[in-house]
Amino acid sequence: MAVYRRRYQAFDGGLASRGARALVFTRYAFRELLASRLFVLFFAMCFAAPLVGAAIIYLRFNPLGLKALQTTVNQLIPIDGNFFLRFLIIQTSLGSFLAAIIGPGLVAPDLANNALPLYLSRPVGRSDYIAGKLAVLVGVMSILTWIPIMLLFALQSGLAGWSWFAANLRIAVGIMSCSALWIAVVSLLTLAVAAWVRWRPIATLSVFGYFFVSAAIGTLINETLDATWGGVFNLAKLMRFLWTDFFAIPQLEDALPTGVSLAAIAVTCLVFLAMLVRRVRAYEVVRS
Repeated sequence: MAVYRRRYQAFDGGLASRGARALVFTRYAFRELLASRLFVLFFAMCFAAPLVGAAIIYLRFNPLGLKALQTTVNQLIPIDGNFFLRFLIIQTSLGSFLAAIIGPGLVAPDLANNALPLYLSRPVGRSDYIAGKLAVLVGVMSILTWIPIMLLFALQSGLAGWSWFAANLRIAVGIMSCSALWIAVVSLLTLAVAAWVRWRPIATLSVFGYFFVSAAIGTLINETLDATWGGVFNLAKLMRFLWTDFFAIPQLEDALPTGVSLAAIAVTCLVFLAMLVRRVRAYEVVRS
């Protein structure tokens, strides 16, 4: 029976813990994702770049491998902040693509079929629903971003020794911090767009379009007013400012201060969260 054909019925069963209630949405969403062979295949292919990175790190400490490839350590890519940032950019791009594809399917069908009254008539609040849906995107993007990159960092630290780890601890902090910020922004953006645009293909295109539109607005403001603060509207540029700062890479000429970039991203996340909360409710007011 379709969701919209079910009548309201109060829940009279036993109550689970608050965290367990939210994870119900997460568990069933992952079950649907793993049932898709196309998703599993593409997800597995997303780990090609970290495997290449692991091979590069291993070769630096394997004389036989270098000899077989007829190369030297100096000819390999140096293992520094730029090395880990390149792989982080690759993985966050893949994670964002997957989030834009699967995110609309987490919320849009529930809203289109008026399923929220059914969910929220149980001992499940809006915060449980939102947390459960966000956990899906956070989990997928975490597996693709900071987890494999931190494994690369651990591999390099184990082969290079404690001195290298102590000297480059800032890179590990940068990997975790940058990944967490990007995951939060993309997850909230995807669910917020899905909550307001109920048609899944349009919602997916809207997620990608947001980055182009925000970049165009920021560039227009900068060129019109001969300023640099227009970058607060360019989400991708804000993250690039923070990434170069965390990884101790020379900043761009029009870079905004770190505090301003963090504040702009925090405000952006709050706006997306407010949009999502506004749509997730057990009733809908229809004006005649």
